[in-house]
Amino acid sequence: MASRLKKLAVASGVFGASAYVTSCLLSGENPFQVRTVAAAEGKKSIRAKRHLPPRDEQIKSLQSEDFDVLIIGGGATGSGCALDAVTRGLKTALVEYDDFASGTSSRSTKLIHGGVRYLQKAIMNLDIEQYKMVKEALHERSSMLGSAPHLTHPLPIMLPVYTWWQIPYYWVGIKAYDLVAGSKTVKSSYHLSKANALELFPMLRGDALKGAIVYYDGQQDDARMCLAIALTATRHGATVANHVKVTGLLKDEKGHCAGAHLRDELTGKEWDVKAKCVINATGPFTDSIRKMDNPTVQEICAPSSGVHIVLPGYYSPEQMGLLDPATSDGRVIFFLPWLKSTIAGTTDLPCDITHHPKPTEDEIMFILNEVKNYLNPDVEVRRGDVLSAWSGIRPLVSDPNKGDTQSIARNHIIYTSPSKLITIAGGKWTTYRSMAEETIDEALRVVPELKPTHKECQTDGLLIEGAHGWTPTMYIRLVQDFGLECEVAQHLSNSYGDRAFAVAKLASLTGKRWPIIGKKIHPEFPYIDAEIRYGVREYAMSAIDMIARRLRLAFLNVQAAQEALPGIIDIMAEELKWDEKEKKRQYDEATNFLANEMGQLVNRASRDKIPINLTKEEIQMYIKRFGIIDKENKGYVSINDIRRGLKHFGEAQVSGEELHEILKEIDTNMNGQVELDEYLQMMSAIKSGHVTYSRFARMAEMEEEQHEADKLKKKISVERSGGGL
Repeated sequence: MASRLKKLAVASGVFGASAYVTSCLLSGENPFQVRTVAAAEGKKSIRAKRHLPPRDEQIKSLQSEDFDVLIIGGGATGSGCALDAVTRGLKTALVEYDDFASGTSSRSTKLIHGGVRYLQKAIMNLDIEQYKMVKEALHERSSMLGSAPHLTHPLPIMLPVYTWWQIPYYWVGIKAYDLVAGSKTVKSSYHLSKANALELFPMLRGDALKGAIVYYDGQQDDARMCLAIALTATRHGATVANHVKVTGLLKDEKGHCAGAHLRDELTGKEWDVKAKCVINATGPFTDSIRKMDNPTVQEICAPSSGVHIVLPGYYSPEQMGLLDPATSDGRVIFFLPWLKSTIAGTTDLPCDITHHPKPTEDEIMFILNEVKNYLNPDVEVRRGDVLSAWSGIRPLVSDPNKGDTQSIARNHIIYTSPSKLITIAGGKWTTYRSMAEETIDEALRVVPELKPTHKECQTDGLLIEGAHGWTPTMYIRLVQDFGLECEVAQHLSNSYGDRAFAVAKLASLTGKRWPIIGKKIHPEFPYIDAEIRYGVREYAMSAIDMIARRLRLAFLNVQAAQEALPGIIDIMAEELKWDEKEKKRQYDEATNFLANEMGQLVNRASRDKIPINLTKEEIQMYIKRFGIIDKENKGYVSINDIRRGLKHFGEAQVSGEELHEILKEIDTNMNGQVELDEYLQMMSAIKSGHVTYSRFARMAEMEEEQHEADKLKKKISVERSGGGL
């Protein structure tokens, strides 16, 4: 690939790279090694030189070495603990049962925020603890925006006001939010008139609008942020491994935790790993690890389900979010642009602890109904516009340090058991770093055998993976030096930071004049083939790891993820040496994940249960269309009928997988064929808004148009048509 790029760089004026940049890229170095902006801001811009070890090397390290600290859990808090411990000079290991960020850490609202609601409570109730919590979170918000500028950005959030007296009330509250942030404030909040509010957020309901307050928080790509933190820990020397389960804890002669019994979920191999200190950072699964330590311990986790839905990007401005502080049941709803789509959420309901949480129709409809309340009537909020939906389990905890297990902690808790198992639980994404700092401080206090190089935390301001050489205009170099499509280059820059050059080097030639490299894995999204290969180097070991967390396709559009899945699995199979049996297993597991955890099944169930709402004329029209496709009068439409119809309209190159996807859109009873009642159900769902579009329905319409045109040609003779000259 390097030689091909070298020839292209010489032959084509498209690249226009300096000799220095070209030589750096071809030798694997980063031409943006020194980040002067970071240095000017006082950020810790020293980059760890270590290459990412392959997963099998990480496993060997776990099997053959002893550690100072073993962290259980690869979410935001666990990864933060690993980075904090290793940068203090402690020999650190981290294991995760599933994948990094596979639980709550990839299913958040994507906000980096101080908690404007908590500040309101702090002021109203004169609650100093709430105030301190907001103050800490606002500091951490600033730290995250500085430490990972490629993965984070400031986001203005509009708070619409519909009564005059609320304008000064909200304005004072938001200004207090700015005041508490002090020098760490992102940007100052401001008031908007009704006209200006509607200009910035034209989808907003304007009939009773009196104005709006705009304040700033941060936004992130949560799964990639978590992964970047874990990778940064690895760069600094930590051993991290996903798909490794803790099946038991080891104790020394004093009864203190001294390691764990592990099982590699990919190979089934089991072994013991010794560590001076064990940290439990498993989020909703906190109690399962605590019970390994002491089976009689009282549970402290009170799980709560938070469902989010993803809607098309046209539901919100690209650079403005919205907060509804007064929903019908008192909950707060966020409505935020994210990766060219719109996120709406969240619910807050008690739930069971599970590795596979599912969104429910009631939760999805609650969010949609609330969204309708503040969007103008021109924006028809349709059930069929829900592109994806997911549930994240928020691990609310009661503090065992206080003895009263009924009191839910508003912040995080750190608890050391008599066996010196340290549990960190609760909290929120924004404060992951300070939570990790407190946890490692606690470890140094209770385990005197730990001898760190640095006693003080080193992570405040530490740049994480991809941040060292990143600049906002770095994507231009990717376009110029590699011949990537501009949208793809921006995506790579904002997802991988300065590591985007390493990703681009893995991209295939397109065979086109432009773009030169970078085959998209789905035409609607900027994800390219190189990201699959690079994702494997970032420890993606399953198709689910790839579509949900290395790429965010499953979270953005569940149907697009399903369509891209076969191609993704083919590339992963090349990298991981999967045979046909393993490829099928991966496809089945990923399909099940999309169906259950990403809302595909509940979307279909919503469509299928609505009553037929078609008029007699519409029913007759659809029966006619169905008969035109079913040329052999079988009483059903087969995949061969669909293939013939698409070929008729010049779509001869449609793959078998795509044909099956078209069939699955409408084949509700899953028997491989479409009956008339299924077609009528689909058309009824489209009419009611439960389905946005259907390729099968469009094909049937085109077939009818062609059928009528052919009939007309037969009726008109050559003479009547004006002759043959």
